Amino acid sequence: MTEFVLAGGCFWCLDAVYRNVKGVSDVISGYTGGEHPKPDYELVCTGTTGHAEAVRVVFDENVVPADVILDIFFTLQDPRQLNRQGNDVGTQYRSAMYYTDEAQRELFEAARDRADELWGGGIVTEIAPLGQYFDAEDYHQDFFAKNPGQGYCNFVAVPKVNKVRAKFTPYML
Repeated sequence: MTEFVLAGGCFWCLDAVYRNVKGVSDVISGYTGGEHPKPDYELVCTGTTGHAEAVRVVFDENVVPADVILDIFFTLQDPRQLNRQGNDVGTQYRSAMYYTDEAQRELFEAARDRADELWGGGIVTEIAPLGQYFDAEDYHQDFFAKNPGQGYCNFVAVPKVNKVRAKFTPYML
């Protein structure tokens, strides 16, 4: 199994998309990239911890290639928006990819280069070494499935799921 840690706005959206991809066995929402020793949702939302809302995506490369996981990442969020995604504003919503080794860093850079061509330049996605990863609170895990009537899910997450589903149909559940 392969694991990527990706941040691209609210983790609820990334979670909702990746849970619908064939070969993804787990998605864990959490926080990384900051300095606070015990981040939680309330603290991270202040924008003062340095942490980003992120997901740890665990997948089987025999079912879904790593490049597809990364291309989905650059499809479901706008990687040209610095420290925001839509109305979610702050460093905690930055676009970032956290690597565990040099091979993963190179894979992430190649994906960013592909996205740069797709988006016409201006990519601000950070690529950084993965530090400590903190799992988010239980109520954030699989949030979309647990809260299908929630407004944010309907107006922000659903369009992202639909966009990815249309572009990556063979890989979707």
